Amino acid sequence: MRIGKADRIRLLLVGSLWVGLLTGCAGSNQGPAAPSPWQLEIRRADQTLVAMVVLPPDGAWCMGWNHSVAGFPVRDCYGVADGVLRLESSHQPDFAAGLGHIEGRGRMESDGEGGYRILDINEPVPGNAYWLRVGASTVNHRILVETGDVSLSALAAGERVEVRLLGPLN
Repeated sequence: MRIGKADRIRLLLVGSLWVGLLTGCAGSNQGPAAPSPWQLEIRRADQTLVAMVVLPPDGAWCMGWNHSVAGFPVRDCYGVADGVLRLESSHQPDFAAGLGHIEGRGRMESDGEGGYRILDINEPVPGNAYWLRVGASTVNHRILVETGDVSLSALAAGERVEVRLLGPLN
């Protein structure tokens, strides 16, 4: 079968559109956004994948959940420095069961609404990973990034999962 000139041009245009869509350049005079070198990989104990979350270039993200007794939102925020995942801050609206500030671990300040933030924790997460027992839907463990939230409770409630930072060399 012979392809005519008009068909070749159509194929080139369609192919170019697909390349543009796949690289993020379609309909834009700009090149694709620089990819983030950081992602979170969440796996069950049997190593099946629960979720992959692309992080912003600075590696900033938070784990949010609702306190299992009091029900209010709690947030631990992480960042990446020199390739190491670090707990940077925590926000807690109350000194409820299991929550609080440990002397010498960051500095505590009021959030202005009756709760408090612990800032400058800067605590490395050993091996760039930790295990989490994911709470029920009422607890709603979720990964919070600037592009949206990923509910781990919707994907793996009651399960033990590993939250691992993957970087440029992984």
